[in-house]
Amino acid sequence: MALDSPYTGIVNYKQVAQSYAEDFQEAGGTILTGFEVANVEMAKESSSEGEDGLKYPVIVRSSKGEEICCRHIVTCAGLYSDRLSEISGCSPEPRIVPFRGDYLVLKPEKCYMVKGNIYPVPNPRFPFLGFHFTPRMDGSVWLGPNAVLAFKREGYKLFDFSTGDFLDAITYRGLWKLVLRNLSYGLGEMYRACFLSAQVKQLQKFIPEVTVNDVLRGPSGVRAQALDSDGNLVDDFVFDGGSGDIGSRILHVRNAPSPAATSSLAIAKMIADEVKRRFEL
Repeated sequence: MALDSPYTGIVNYKQVAQSYAEDFQEAGGTILTGFEVANVEMAKESSSEGEDGLKYPVIVRSSKGEEICCRHIVTCAGLYSDRLSEISGCSPEPRIVPFRGDYLVLKPEKCYMVKGNIYPVPNPRFPFLGFHFTPRMDGSVWLGPNAVLAFKREGYKLFDFSTGDFLDAITYRGLWKLVLRNLSYGLGEMYRACFLSAQVKQLQKFIPEVTVNDVLRGPSGVRAQALDSDGNLVDDFVFDGGSGDIGSRILHVRNAPSPAATSSLAIAKMIADEVKRRFEL
């Protein structure tokens, strides 16, 4: 059985994000890149004596020593949402475990085989969509992704490795509970990640004519998967804050489940409503 959705659309999301950025800047916002947050603290008593200190008592400091003074903070830090929460004195859970998703791409002369988006029925035990066929704006067709544990939070390549990120993941009891509960599934994903023919076999369930000779290895992405200490994959929104001077002024968006890009405007409204409620604005 399949559901036909003839009006499903595709976009260039890079252009969408750039348009959001332009709207934000036109509204008076400033975008800073390369600003790695190292610390969040309240302004010292001497700093708060001035007018700015009273209005913007929270200081966000970068790893380079740069500072931003804020009244309230909203974070949407993706792969680093748990660490940013911990830096600000809030809860480190749910923890983020990075899962890399590898795509295949159809060779240009074979793209005619896919006329639209094709999705499998998701497995309710997992938040991953499974292998699907996605036509792109440039005419290419992406196939996938799989879902395997990444050994680096920004590990977009097979052999990307970070000792800190790796130890952070494997020493978390929630990950071990997840692995032991789904060992066969995880081993299957790892096998398919290594062998092209195994991935193609999954694709042939939807388009039997696809062969190993029709595909090439494509790009990869990393999913910031929230995981609790009992090994449960968090598949709903998680808003978090804290108590005290700093915690009461911060809203952490700890998890925004797929399809976050498609639902970005609705999610933004939900976050704005939560900001008004939590900060009594």
